[in-house]
Amino acid sequence: MPAISRRAFLSSAYLSVALLSAQGGITSLAGPALAARGPRRPRVYTRSEWRADPPASKADVLDRGPDRLVVHHTATANTGAADLEAAFRLSRAIQRYHMRRNGWEDIGEQFTVSRGGYVMEGRNRSLPAVEAGRHVLGAQAADHNDHTLGVETEGTYTSCLPPARQLAALTSLLAWLCDAYELDPRVAIVGHRDLNRTACPGDRLYAYLPQLRADVARRLGGRAPRRLAAAPPWPALPDGSPDGHGEGVALVGDLPFEHGPAVGPHDLTRHPRVL
Repeated sequence: MPAISRRAFLSSAYLSVALLSAQGGITSLAGPALAARGPRRPRVYTRSEWRADPPASKADVLDRGPDRLVVHHTATANTGAADLEAAFRLSRAIQRYHMRRNGWEDIGEQFTVSRGGYVMEGRNRSLPAVEAGRHVLGAQAADHNDHTLGVETEGTYTSCLPPARQLAALTSLLAWLCDAYELDPRVAIVGHRDLNRTACPGDRLYAYLPQLRADVARRLGGRAPRRLAAAPPWPALPDGSPDGHGEGVALVGDLPFEHGPAVGPHDLTRHPRVL
């Protein structure tokens, strides 16, 4: 009997499995294995794709992941174009505002989700840091930047919710981030007002966060995270009251991209290069 090479044997076995699958003999070639890997990374447009300006300096990368994923809104209009180029213009506009008006080293947040449902990488080095389980230090939640990752949701959501395609993209992004960092979405996903005195991410979107957490948990397939996000000793506000939680919140104003405190004294003391 002639010898059969290993490659021929494997090829024959693969074809047999494929034929069985096509005939309904098996349900999936790798379903359980794929499910165990968690949510796939959504399409994230890189800084080079949205044509970001060079940062003033490279972002600091911390050798650990964040324990909170902070949902923001951009405090911009809920009208206008929603195509891919509009999403790119949004990221460039935010970066210009943060660097030229605020004097920061780069765009503040790590990711942005446009009203058209497009996800953009924000601060430089953010995407490779997530894939390595590490954290890029940004500027998006005052005195909490070293343990939080910020997601800007384009629009103003005080009286309405984001469009369905934007919510779907936000859910996919947060599911991927929770999986990458092994976070429990029921604890990890918070609003900006949970950390600072601000109305961000708007009353309607903030009220939607429990549903968002539940949707993300379903995307994770009910798997228990290996690392729970424990509450750190967050600093108090100057008057001694705890941060945020809806007490005394007020809109910052009518300026686009101004949605609440992004950098505080603790950030500057611990990480002077956060800007």
